[in-house]
Amino acid sequence: MLYIVSTPIWNLEDITFRAVKTLKEVDLIACEDTRTSATLLNHYDIKKPLISFHSYSWVTKTDKIIAELKSGKKVALISDAWTPWISDPGYTLIKEALENNIEVIPIPWVSACITALSASWMPSNHFLYLWFLPIKKWRQTIFKKLQTKTETVVIYESVHRILKTLEEFIKYFWENTQIVVARELTKKFEEFQRWTTKEVFEYFSSNKDKVKWEFVIIF
Repeated sequence: MLYIVSTPIWNLEDITFRAVKTLKEVDLIACEDTRTSATLLNHYDIKKPLISFHSYSWVTKTDKIIAELKSGKKVALISDAWTPWISDPGYTLIKEALENNIEVIPIPWVSACITALSASWMPSNHFLYLWFLPIKKWRQTIFKKLQTKTETVVIYESVHRILKTLEEFIKYFWENTQIVVARELTKKFEEFQRWTTKEVFEYFSSNKDKVKWEFVIIF
């Protein structure tokens, strides 16, 4: 049996009772980074064998995990944060499990996308989630297509490209377009900037100490 267990974004207390119970009962936990996951697991006194499963190891590890599942073991799949498969190769393991008639059970929570959207004041009845935009190829094409969007759009951006991306927003969506940028979600210094593209760009350009971690952009 394969459990898809959602974990906190940053705040370790943002985890469900069911998730903790499941992680304590399984035989094996597959995770992106064993060191990162150990912080959460130690916090809840969860002592289970760990196996790394990330974008660089999924090809070799999928068969091993499937073999464990076929032998009757219960396996939990977790990511460093949020819900597995949102931004990692978890879907490949889920697909293999289903194709081998292994039951897959989701232990739900939420993602940074939904967390930011819930406090954004942007319409959320119909939205488009695009994860991270391409670094080079297709980037301009996507921006041009989004100029005619009719729904709220949510993207993630890294600390290394946030200022460049905000500059591109000014170029493609005008400097007075309303935008929401969230950072350090669920952490002590959680912050939402709900201004125009120009104002948000100027804010982060003049406050380089705020350019940390990953960002959620909603527009």
